[in-house]
Amino acid sequence: MCRIDYNKLTQQFGCQLIPDEMIERVRKLTGVEPHPFLRRGIFFAHRDLKELLDAYEKGEKFYLYTGRGPSSEALHLGHLVPFQLTKWLQDAFKVPLVIQLTDDEKCLWRGLDADEAVRLAYENTKDIIACGFDPERTFIFSDFDYMGGNFYRNVNKIARAVTFSQVRGIFGFENDANIGKIMFPAIQAAPAFADTFPHMFGTNKKIRCLIPCAIDQDPYFRMTRDISTKLGYHKCALIESRFFPALQGESGKMSASDPNSSIFVTDTPKQIKTKVNKYAFTGGGDTLEDHRKYGGNLDVDVPYKYLNFFLDDDAKLMHIAEEYSTGRMLSGEIKAELIAILTDLTKKHQEARAKVTDEIVKYFMTPRKMDNLWG
Repeated sequence: MCRIDYNKLTQQFGCQLIPDEMIERVRKLTGVEPHPFLRRGIFFAHRDLKELLDAYEKGEKFYLYTGRGPSSEALHLGHLVPFQLTKWLQDAFKVPLVIQLTDDEKCLWRGLDADEAVRLAYENTKDIIACGFDPERTFIFSDFDYMGGNFYRNVNKIARAVTFSQVRGIFGFENDANIGKIMFPAIQAAPAFADTFPHMFGTNKKIRCLIPCAIDQDPYFRMTRDISTKLGYHKCALIESRFFPALQGESGKMSASDPNSSIFVTDTPKQIKTKVNKYAFTGGGDTLEDHRKYGGNLDVDVPYKYLNFFLDDDAKLMHIAEEYSTGRMLSGEIKAELIAILTDLTKKHQEARAKVTDEIVKYFMTPRKMDNLWG
């Protein structure tokens, strides 16, 4: 089983680990218990989070920016991770949020027809709204629909400030890359600049931006940060997560074309039970005797890793870790714990999504005057 060295990845990218004292500071500033993703180091790295918290403490405003590349009709559990933390951040800090749907990107990289990419973006929007974002502080937009006006002006400014040599060095583009791919980093960068959204922030270029994302998105925002000051903006701050493992383990890859690589929010209880029992990589012993003697390996066990993401109760998680690692709990038993958690999570999500009407989607995706963005 190939494991990801996150310390090495952090050093390679040049970001910083989130120390315990920074999480404690978030607690004091918000008066809210930090999200399990913060307490457990799932969001483990950052860029300029200290500077953003310093500014917030002095009364400066910031907004959140995250996104989704719509390549499948339904989200899998890994897709929920940034949205769950973003929702917590919005509620805890009482700040506005923009969510970018990169339907254009999926045409450039995946070869999707534009109409299909737009349709998938619309379906994904329903799942995003079902996460519980505040409609009075949240704007969700499709690149195909929204890019123009101030958005495209900022894209153009960014594109002029970044050379082909730079994007080739950052993203590894070869000579046969289509020119849309080469241009796209400027499109992902523009939402980190507040005046991209005049209906929310007017012409104010000095509102700070915090981006929750997986660490593989870091190169886009390193590029953004490199040219921000020159263009008159603060550098965006980042809070970055570990990768969510496939059912087959960290060496596997979750794929929409392989439904057995992940749990989808549309899965039934029967599908969840089958997938976990049949496909979830276990760190248990090869035999019952070995397991009782040596215990389960938490470092590679997928059911435990998933519980670390989605079991909110810290005490119960610690109890399971102790019982399983000592061999007192069996692989089948930890899988049963996970099945119960995921069945409840997907049931609640499906119920919330069923309440998202076309009118609600239109409201979230319509540029509109937003009067109470903070506080």
